[in-house]
Amino acid sequence: MSKAYKDLVVWQKAMDLVIKIYKLTDNFPKSELFGLTNQMRRSAVSIPSNISEGKMRLSDKEFKRFLKIAYASASELETQLEIGKRLSFGNLEKYLYIENLLVEILKMLNKLIYSI
Repeated sequence: MSKAYKDLVVWQKAMDLVIKIYKLTDNFPKSELFGLTNQMRRSAVSIPSNISEGKMRLSDKEFKRFLKIAYASASELETQLEIGKRLSFGNLEKYLYIENLLVEILKMLNKLIYSI
């Protein structure tokens, strides 16, 4: 079975984003383990997961639908990052790096959605 989704740069960047989110949220207060930490991790994991699932559906229509779900998860994560930043959970430099990566992923997803 083809794993062509692993060749997609957007999937690779989304996987990098997941790692960055896990590392960022490791330093969140323990009281947020089942709150913001969990939400951010779930949103981040959803991005590459939906890209890969959609790609493996072997239909452009289904792939596009799952890319839109990945885009929505990325947008959700964008809001959660802003909440974490406003609550001063973590290093501002890490947030800036992650936000830039997320914007890049959103642009790539948008371009891919409209190219199908």
